[in-house]
Amino acid sequence: MANNLSTAHDEVIGSETESSVISKTTRRIVPLLFILYLVAYLDRINVAFGALQMQRQLHFSDSVYGLGAGIFFLGYLLFQVPSNLMLQRVGARRWICVLMIVWGTISLSTAFVSSVKSFYLVRFLLGSAEAGFFPGIIFYIRGWFPSAVRARTVALFMTAGPLSAVVGGPLSGVLLSMHGVANLAGWQWLFLVEGLPAVLLGAVVFFYLTDAPQEAQWLNPSERIWLTDTLNREPRAVTGNRLAAFRSGTVWLLALALFGITTCTSGLSLWLPTLIHSLSSSSNLTVGILYAMPYVAAAVAEFLVGLHSDRTGERRWHVGIPALTGAVAILGIAYFTSLAPALVAMTIAILSSYATFGPFWAIAASLLERNAAAAGIALINSVGNLGGFWGPYVIGLVRNASGSFRGGLLIAATALALCGVIVLTLRLPPVGHSLPGGVTV
Repeated sequence: MANNLSTAHDEVIGSETESSVISKTTRRIVPLLFILYLVAYLDRINVAFGALQMQRQLHFSDSVYGLGAGIFFLGYLLFQVPSNLMLQRVGARRWICVLMIVWGTISLSTAFVSSVKSFYLVRFLLGSAEAGFFPGIIFYIRGWFPSAVRARTVALFMTAGPLSAVVGGPLSGVLLSMHGVANLAGWQWLFLVEGLPAVLLGAVVFFYLTDAPQEAQWLNPSERIWLTDTLNREPRAVTGNRLAAFRSGTVWLLALALFGITTCTSGLSLWLPTLIHSLSSSSNLTVGILYAMPYVAAAVAEFLVGLHSDRTGERRWHVGIPALTGAVAILGIAYFTSLAPALVAMTIAILSSYATFGPFWAIAASLLERNAAAAGIALINSVGNLGGFWGPYVIGLVRNASGSFRGGLLIAATALALCGVIVLTLRLPPVGHSLPGGVTV
């Protein structure tokens, strides 16, 4: 009897410690990461609104704009793995600070683009500077949050992506209306104003972020020990040195699946203002508001799907079903010719594609042992984000050739459907690790 009471008491203490640690860690870390990602994503996609004026003023064709918008991801591919390895070496606090100041400065300089070559160059440099941020944050979250709460944590952090469109759409519409103020075009004001926060937040990161649980003075000693031990006990499917991830077939399949997601998310986000404009004669501000609407739904769906994935312990179907649903919705966008039904289809496509991110990255992060994690996560994200180049480019290329968005959207729908099929057919190893609260992954 005494042993049973002791065991029950220990379980209560463990449960209380778990709840306290997760709550404190979430409050301390996630809000800042959310703001950083919102700014990063806004600096990535604001060119979609700048294009409403840039293309006309600088005489850029649809294929030039599509290539420039997508070339961001070539720099993203080349520098992601080395950037993430550097983060692992010097710590998240120092490296993310440097990245934000550099990419904020590059984003500001987009205001002074004057030719096709300078447009391509600044987009490539922006992608190179941002390359280490997202995989670095996924690696960072992996080092702070046990796998049983990781999907909801990633989803909560990543809701900043769609919400950046909610903030950036109307804001960009207002900034475009400043055309002529101080002899600057509206698109120049857009890049100047929206690039500055990254530079300022870089300093905040340096003084606020904590690199590892062992250094967290805002946790008491027993909480630091619990969190460190819990994270160290979690089994991984891919173990070994940094090269182990490059030899894993599952890692490469996940990279291909992410390619399908980003083909859709980037293709739609970077062409959506132009697409809305083609279906209506709305002002830039109205386009900004209409652009924001699907992303409100996407932010809610992304968090709820991640939360449900954690509660059920299921990952694959939480990626597969939204991906296939989104693919069908993109087909609707391709064939609708009036704004109202097209906007409904856009909303379903965007919320579905964003809903995949939480469980997808929970799968990826849980597969990798620490030595392989930094390189593996960066590999998945860099190869997968080639879809971010392919999506905008192919939509622009096809539209330039045919005068229609339809062909490019059909390609995006196929890519997203491919993602769903890949994830549903993956044979993921059982994890079966239980936290004190009884949650099984």
